[in-house]
Amino acid sequence: MGIKDTAAEWQVTATATPFVGNKTSVRTDEVVMPDGATVTRDYQVHPGSVAVLALDDEQRVLVLNQYRHPVRHKLWEIPAGLLDVPGENPLHAAQRELYEEAHVKAEDWRVLTDVYTTPGGCDEAVRIFLARGISEIEGERFEVSEEEADMELARVPLPDLIHGVLAGDLHNNCLVVGVLSLHAALTGGGLDGLRPADADWPARPFGA
Repeated sequence: MGIKDTAAEWQVTATATPFVGNKTSVRTDEVVMPDGATVTRDYQVHPGSVAVLALDDEQRVLVLNQYRHPVRHKLWEIPAGLLDVPGENPLHAAQRELYEEAHVKAEDWRVLTDVYTTPGGCDEAVRIFLARGISEIEGERFEVSEEEADMELARVPLPDLIHGVLAGDLHNNCLVVGVLSLHAALTGGGLDGLRPADADWPARPFGA
């Protein structure tokens, strides 16, 4: 029997935004529960993100090492970034992030998977793309700053990443989900069964 997440929206009797940051905010809703009780739910409002699992011809994944202050770790990740413009096409955003963070482009794009990162406390939705046929971009590299100025790039064989995930050595959400999803696709129906790069994304509707 197949299972599927379904959209639902319980009654909200009051809402407030006690904090507004540069990219995200915090919202407080009074939500009516099925038993009639009203409870308070605080959560982060997030514009959404894209991530790119870029796979080269030698079955290596392009990863980067970046400092993440909230968890006090330098994490190995796949290229990713915010959907800065409301309604932005996620494919265009993913192509931009791959260029800015890794200075490469890709010929073949597919949707690998869509996830909510922490649905109990944040509405962030992430679309993870699979990019193949990658090659270096000619010309000057994108000028990086802040945490990105200290990034380290590497190409790591997929089996090594799978081992790192299962051994508890790799923790970034998009890397973990992307690597295991790619492994499932390769050992299951194959990559041709993945959704096209322009597949609908109800969590973050977009234009052309």
